[in-house]
Amino acid sequence: YGTSYFVDPRGQFVGEVASDKEEELLVRDLDFGLIEEVRQQWAFYRDRRPDAYDGLVEP
Repeated sequence: YGTSYFVDPRGQFVGEVASDKEEELLVRDLDFGLIEEVRQQWAFYRDRRPDAYDGLVEP
């Protein structure tokens, strides 16, 4: 267990990776501008088709 880490929306590590030998707390500043930029580029929700899968996810 351990080795917590932060990654950006492109999967790149942000800062250091936590130790798997010692307890520690990781704190990072995140670039919310980059997050928004990647969301605009990938646009997952733009291409969603709930009508195509609604029947599969109904209880």
